[in-house]
Amino acid sequence: MKNILAFGDSNTWGLIPGTSPYERYPWGVRWTSILQEKFDDVRIIEEGLCGRTTVFEDELRPGRKGVDTLPLLLESHYPLDGAIIMLGTNDCKSYYNVSAHTIGIGLERCLDALSKYVAPENILIISPIELGSDVWRPEKDPEFSKQSIITSQELKNVYRRIAQKRGTGFLAASDYVKASTIDDEHMDANSHKLFAEVVYKALFDQLYKVSEAKRA
Repeated sequence: MKNILAFGDSNTWGLIPGTSPYERYPWGVRWTSILQEKFDDVRIIEEGLCGRTTVFEDELRPGRKGVDTLPLLLESHYPLDGAIIMLGTNDCKSYYNVSAHTIGIGLERCLDALSKYVAPENILIISPIELGSDVWRPEKDPEFSKQSIITSQELKNVYRRIAQKRGTGFLAASDYVKASTIDDEHMDANSHKLFAEVVYKALFDQLYKVSEAKRA
């Protein structure tokens, strides 16, 4: 049985768009659970947390700094055969006021921690979905700004370059799914289903091609 860590934010946790307090899609709907059901010999370890960033501290919600919590989770779930990391959306908030390039540096710090437990060829970097055009409005999520939308759109190319440099897998969620128009931030149920299919193919190819290459 292979153990794969899925480390992310609310779109990994499975937040239902527009719910307050937050509600979570049930098993069989959120993409991590659908992914789990597609594998016979893989256990997907769900580690999504609402508000999680790469390296930035949320003073209003402690414990969201991914680079601090990741080493503990890696030890807790050891041994691991692979990892999926999809972070960056919350880093785009106007409170942090950072560029896509800086967010990429934060992602690399998380990768430094991951690489101590998982070989780069078994890590799948996923650049997150883009924020919708109205996410900044008061009735949606005013923690974001119009600039946040642009920054979220720039993450794809930044993350792809990081993956190429580090020899990891790469997938751009924004190539396949979009944020729900309800909140312009989170995937709806249909997107979770489609996204699970995409991640399954990428992860299957990555895990088993690497295994075959090592046996050859």
